[in-house]
Amino acid sequence: MRYLPTHSKHDLLIGCCVSAFAFSAPSPAQDLKLGKWLPESMQVHGFLSQGFIHTSDNHFFGHSDDSLSTDFRELGVNGSWSVLPDLQLAMQVVWRDAGQTDEAGLRIDYGLANYNVLSTESSLLAIRAGRVLTPLGFYNETRDVAATRPSILLPQSIYFDRNRDLAISADGGYLYGEHRTDFGDFSFNFGLVIPRTDGPDFMNTVLRGDKGEVGGDTSWVARLGYESPGSRVRFAVTYADVLSDFNSSSHPRNQGSFHFNPLILSAQYNAEKWSLTAEYALRRTRLDYLNAHDVAFTGQSYYIQGAYHFTDKLEGFVRYDELVWDLDDQYGYRYPPQLGPSFSRYARDWTFGLRYEILPSLMLSTEYHHVNGTGWLSRLENPQDETRNWDMYAFMLSYHF
Repeated sequence: MRYLPTHSKHDLLIGCCVSAFAFSAPSPAQDLKLGKWLPESMQVHGFLSQGFIHTSDNHFFGHSDDSLSTDFRELGVNGSWSVLPDLQLAMQVVWRDAGQTDEAGLRIDYGLANYNVLSTESSLLAIRAGRVLTPLGFYNETRDVAATRPSILLPQSIYFDRNRDLAISADGGYLYGEHRTDFGDFSFNFGLVIPRTDGPDFMNTVLRGDKGEVGGDTSWVARLGYESPGSRVRFAVTYADVLSDFNSSSHPRNQGSFHFNPLILSAQYNAEKWSLTAEYALRRTRLDYLNAHDVAFTGQSYYIQGAYHFTDKLEGFVRYDELVWDLDDQYGYRYPPQLGPSFSRYARDWTFGLRYEILPSLMLSTEYHHVNGTGWLSRLENPQDETRNWDMYAFMLSYHF
């Protein structure tokens, strides 16, 4: 199995909204002989994954310290329907459990309409509206299905799992364009959206442990992309302006607005048996309090990952992933102790992983992390007594149809 480009062709535009469609598995409507009741242009797919996580110290997705946590599972069903040649509808419903960061519950990951304003052999201009997958970096649009991720856990410095719902999709509209040339494919995405801010970990972080409300405000996201012929080389630049308001019900001084501005640079090279991927993010965060001093800092994230395909069914990877929350205080020496230890302001992660395709629709993945720092751990699961140097072992069995 190879790593899948996330935005190279028009078919994959809709495939991003129906992630399992990236595989050539037949539609269950065909498998179950339901075609006579469903339109021929309708696709239905799904996925199921169960993860097992053990950590030497700290907790990740459940009580994983010195025990085996099974609180990491994902179940989803998605479908798409070409109502008209230029109008497609797509939706995905997910049930997910990821410890205290995502306590089991049903939600709509995306539900949208895609209309092709212009479609020729070389160019495409489309409008998407509804709850739309957010175009951040290379992997955000396909992170929902385990089989479409390059690893069990995406690089946490850029693709935070503790704030998955905030990142994966938002409500609003996008303008998408693509132009295919002999030199490669060029694409752009621009959207005005309202972010989803009801994730327990995000609310806990913004409200600093208080009870209250967090609501999304008008935000925007833009991405430019390039892909060479044959998908050998890929580049992307992403920028977003994410806004939300918060109001603590117990502390009047803890109310205001949250501003987040990530700039992500992405690059990938794909050879016949190996690939090299790197992404870099500069993240500006600002909290504007109505009755207190504002807080602002700029952080940095990056990773570099090499993958090798030993056989058609077995592949491995190695990755170095680094997160710094504040470039002016990279080791957290000036971070207030009452808010957390100094090493909660960074994380440096070496990861080694393997994945094996047992069947075309069934995959087993395993990976090992050696981490210095706790910068991407959830404070809900680790309220105190964090350990700076720790190891994590993860296993996942995933099925898709």
